[in-house]
Amino acid sequence: MAGADSPQRRKRISDEPGFLLHRVAWRETSLVLDVFTRHHGRIALIAKGARRPRSELRPVLLAFQPLRLAWIGKGELQTLTGAEWVGGIEAPQAQALMCAFYLNELLMRLLPRDDAHPQLYDAYLQALIELTELEAIEHEECLRRFEWILLRESGYAPNVQIDCDGVGLEAHAQYRWIPDEGFRREHSAREDDHRELIDGHTLHALGQGVLEHGIQRQQAKRLMRRILSHCLDGRTLHTRKMLFELQAMTRSSTPHQAIGSAADE
Repeated sequence: MAGADSPQRRKRISDEPGFLLHRVAWRETSLVLDVFTRHHGRIALIAKGARRPRSELRPVLLAFQPLRLAWIGKGELQTLTGAEWVGGIEAPQAQALMCAFYLNELLMRLLPRDDAHPQLYDAYLQALIELTELEAIEHEECLRRFEWILLRESGYAPNVQIDCDGVGLEAHAQYRWIPDEGFRREHSAREDDHRELIDGHTLHALGQGVLEHGIQRQQAKRLMRRILSHCLDGRTLHTRKMLFELQAMTRSSTPHQAIGSAADE
């Protein structure tokens, strides 16, 4: 007989801060939810009857809105027992909405289930607030900050303090990112290598979450795109595909440049 502390014991969680990342229909009236919670990480929940017209859950389970969740169960798929809309965040629109979907896809692709990351949760909340409050031209820096925190929290971020040889990164030196190794200093790079190199000053700024200049944002965008592509084994993000389709229709990249890691320059 399992003891009181057995991992097979059904657990009951209540009043947990969380966000809905994705949902899919399940059977005739229910939903399977992918949610990101502050103290339990990404989890999968069944919302029974949530698709019924009179369900109390139906108007509450919205993406990009802070929720208070309750659930019970064990294993990979547990049962939602309550959800409350907390409010306080304006719903993202236009470019901000595309960026918010991008954040959700990154979390679902890179973050394992049942792995709590309170700092990442707070960064996600802050990113959603910034996306709705900042001008579109400022979204790019917001996304770079979130990408870096996600990489750091999930263990994929390279060291931005020392290079591959254990030497401290110098602000005015140039570096090349080597997968699974880190940054290698380049002393005599070819002229056509500039797109692959990043300044030490940019790496320091990226680690601090403050990209002040256009060259820093451009270099950080290229670096994040390469690192994320490596982490995803080259798989294309759906938001990247959506972005390309929008660009093809509008023939203008101006409204969509912020998702730098998901788009070509």
